[in-house]
Amino acid sequence: MAKPAARAKPNSTPIATGVTPGKKRLNLALQGGGSHGAYAWGVLDRLFEETSIDVDAIVGTSAGAMNATVAAYGWAKGEHAGARAALAAFWKKISDAAKKGPLQPSMLDKMMGKGSLEYSPGYMIMDAMSRMFSPYQLNPMNMNPLRDTLLEAVDFDFMHKENKVKLFICASNVMTGRHKVFTQKEVSVDAVLASACLPFMFQAVEIDGEHYWDGGYMGNPPLYPLFYHTDTRDVLIVQINPINIPELPKTAQTILDRINTLSFNSSLMREMRAIHFVTKLIDEGFDDGGRLKRVNLHTIDAEEHLGKLGVSSKINADWDFLQSLFELGRGKAEAFLNAHYDKIGVKSSTDIEAKFL
Repeated sequence: MAKPAARAKPNSTPIATGVTPGKKRLNLALQGGGSHGAYAWGVLDRLFEETSIDVDAIVGTSAGAMNATVAAYGWAKGEHAGARAALAAFWKKISDAAKKGPLQPSMLDKMMGKGSLEYSPGYMIMDAMSRMFSPYQLNPMNMNPLRDTLLEAVDFDFMHKENKVKLFICASNVMTGRHKVFTQKEVSVDAVLASACLPFMFQAVEIDGEHYWDGGYMGNPPLYPLFYHTDTRDVLIVQINPINIPELPKTAQTILDRINTLSFNSSLMREMRAIHFVTKLIDEGFDDGGRLKRVNLHTIDAEEHLGKLGVSSKINADWDFLQSLFELGRGKAEAFLNAHYDKIGVKSSTDIEAKFL
């Protein structure tokens, strides 16, 4: 991996309380997107090379919840280097576990180089079966290989005793239609699995008598825990689901994929409108007695790349594909740092109105 470029120490006085002089401080918000979460792994890996950047809190949903949990655990064990090592080990475990399953890219899939499984016999069978039968019929024993992988990667009892990085993960309550944000003390292997529970693939995850599906339906990810539970004003969103796409969907598969991305981005778009509204109030001099909080918003996305990948690529855990996403993420994070590092702790680098509204 390339050696990180040296960064100048920030000249401005840190805004957030508890910030070490000479350090930048960020809250991280990680979207879900299945195997595309390896892109976010690459972003985090490059960010964590910068020891001048500290992380206050992480919120994540689905694959973002996995990245958030593993990163927070690694940070608790060994800060920047610990988080990088934990994430690398986790994604390798994901790929190794996937080798034992039927969802393997065919030779034709690999030759096309799009990361898809469209010509994989295993994927075609699974896709057809999931349209006719539920996971309660296809998987009555409720087997989930992610459980063992998570338990190998994270010591949840240890996590409950640490607070170096505040952790929040989101799941959707099937019965009430509300979202649930699990805090650091509540995060368990079941909570992470609930956040990543796609209803056509897995049975709903039961926690304390409540049943949960993928958090992306209700908050991908929710940002408000970062505003209410931290003093850090800078939020970096690692976007996986594209807001803009290059072509009009015309096939059944691309239409379904676009419906999913619209659904999984809807909650984030609503929160962006709220942030934009509050920012305008502050700029116009209405601060409600100092109760309103300005947010410095930053984003790292790869719409031009991820927007071209089909839905089947989100369950492709082939190591070569994951590595390509990882390198894409590192490159995007490098570009962000080169362009916007000095804005962290000072002002937003993302124009909310232009990007989200």
